[in-house]
Amino acid sequence: MVKDKDDAIHLFDLKTVKPNKSNIKDFKRTLLEWIGFYLLIHPNANVNSYLAIPYNPYEPKPYERWTMKGMIDIDNELKVAEEFWDFLGGKGAYEELLECFEKVGIELRPKIDKYFRKFRY
Repeated sequence: MVKDKDDAIHLFDLKTVKPNKSNIKDFKRTLLEWIGFYLLIHPNANVNSYLAIPYNPYEPKPYERWTMKGMIDIDNELKVAEEFWDFLGGKGAYEELLECFEKVGIELRPKIDKYFRKFRY
């Protein structure tokens, strides 16, 4: 949950990058229940709910997951990758996050490689 400078409430449900179609109905129900619960306590609130996908596995192409079409309002109930992270951290937050992952990956690469070598046959 995030409250913005205009006192609007934003509720996020983080999901895997490729949710199953059978789960989308449940995800939509959860978003609606969250809004309902919040409005029950705060009836005059401006409240929004979203599914959030932390990264786009189709990059550089746009995120297009057929399983969500028709159930989720893609423009208003879904935030993917840059749109999600920049919403939370401001413009450029996603790029900064990617840079952090890259730096850590480079630094820890020898340790990661050593760890996974023990699983080779």
